Amino acid sequence: MRIPARFAPILFSALLSAIMVCIVSAFVLATSQGIHSGFLAQWLKSCITTWPVAFPTVAIVAPWVRRIVGRVTA
Repeated sequence: MRIPARFAPILFSALLSAIMVCIVSAFVLATSQGIHSGFLAQWLKSCITTWPVAFPTVAIVAPWVRRIVGRVTA
């Protein structure tokens, strides 16, 4: 199954934001509270509540960042 290329920016934003939310929320929870018995449940809740903010943010900011990188690189 292949996704049409016109959906690439949306897929990019969804994947990037999901990966970043998972990594950052795990890091923040582990450093602030340590790894404990309820860590996994708390981490999943954090991911689920944070991703709806991260996804549109990446979707809006990514084109702007690409333009900046294009201007400052050779």
